[in-house]
Amino acid sequence: MPSNMSFNALRAAFVVVALATAPVRAAPLSTIDLTINGHRLVAEIASTEATRTYGLMNRFSLQPDHGMLFVFSEPQPLAFWMKNTYVPLSIAFIGADGRIVNIEDMAPRTEDTHPSHGLALFALEMKKGWFADRGIRPGDAVSGLEKAPKAAE
Repeated sequence: MPSNMSFNALRAAFVVVALATAPVRAAPLSTIDLTINGHRLVAEIASTEATRTYGLMNRFSLQPDHGMLFVFSEPQPLAFWMKNTYVPLSIAFIGADGRIVNIEDMAPRTEDTHPSHGLALFALEMKKGWFADRGIRPGDAVSGLEKAPKAAE
């Protein structure tokens, strides 16, 4: 390090570089209140290709009973992975009828794919074990999905 560079100047330069290279989400996502078997949750809404692609990447924690709802334009086979996602998650794939198709646990920072076991219009990610801890299983209905915005491509 040059002798004329102060520690504070070096630290300020590091912060600028770190901020310039960190992924940035333009604005906080809107949220929706959902209920499954009497269990209330708050989900951020990922309804555009950009927000669905970014998802919960680069986060190190989730608030209790908070997650993310991915909204798609039509029911389809879906598959998710956990690249650059640090929080272990469980994902519920949800059909157009609002019922859970299947639930998968996903390990952080992997590229393993976790597919739906049928056509899904939504996917709901929560902290790993959230569904199991509440006895939520495939076939259970998710209330509140009618308030979700339509997918925007």
